[in-house]
Amino acid sequence: MRATTDLYDDYEGEVATCAVLFRDFGGRRSFSGPIRTVKCRNDNSLLRELLNEPGDGAVIVVDGDGSTERALLGDILAARGAANGWSGLVIYGVIRDSAEIAGIDLGLKALGTNPAKSNKEGLGAVDCPVEFGGVRFVPGSWVYCDEDGVLLAPAAID
Repeated sequence: MRATTDLYDDYEGEVATCAVLFRDFGGRRSFSGPIRTVKCRNDNSLLRELLNEPGDGAVIVVDGDGSTERALLGDILAARGAANGWSGLVIYGVIRDSAEIAGIDLGLKALGTNPAKSNKEGLGAVDCPVEFGGVRFVPGSWVYCDEDGVLLAPAAID
């Protein structure tokens, strides 16, 4: 994958950047793919279900409402995502088990960490448009992620 900075320079009028300052946690720092979405706050039930499906190189964008109260992903789910072929996750929320996740071949951006596990009430929605950081993530559009940030494109580029 080309660097997000280069993609931005070449496609400036067609792409958007997410203004959230994410931290990198996964073993893969550069990742991209078509978007699947999960909208949830402090409850990872729907994310767990999605990670059980074949990922086919897609990226899950999770709108956790920016909550830092409960982790939406830990090492077991991260390993499951890698095993099922997901390229990575962008979580507008927090994770746990960061030391273990660093060794998993999966891209992962999140706001930070909290050891508290998530609720399991099945609340939220899957594959609906979500918005944060000044951009709208629509299922089927593409996201490109690396150390410089998150870039959104309506379709695959370069």
